Amino acid sequence: MHCRCGKISLELSGQPVVQAYCHCDDCRAAHGAAYVASSTYPATSVKVVNGTPTPIVVKTTQRMRCEACGTHLFSEITHAGLRSVNAFLLPKGNFKPQLHVQCQHAVLPIVDDLPHFKDFPSEGGGSGELVAW
Repeated sequence: MHCRCGKISLELSGQPVVQAYCHCDDCRAAHGAAYVASSTYPATSVKVVNGTPTPIVVKTTQRMRCEACGTHLFSEITHAGLRSVNAFLLPKGNFKPQLHVQCQHAVLPIVDDLPHFKDFPSEGGGSGELVAW
């Protein structure tokens, strides 16, 4: 798996902890998008095997990107020992979203069959409160 220009390659091991769409202000600002598709792994399961990513902080979260092409590679969730990988970099068919998080910040309602959490599920430290569009 690599950035758009191929200068940085990542290797993933094991299974993701969660695959989700995030609607938080931080993700939206960093990506210039209404929401972000992410696949979250233990930090030790995401290894940079070629090149050197450049850190950038748009609001609060450190994100790693390719300096040459600008591709967002992953975000550091250091307090939880996780890395949130840009799901658009995964091989086709490997992103299987389970839920939406931080929907309190959503730009527009998203209508699908996934649960939509106001913040995060209670298992992930959130309220567990669902948003009813």
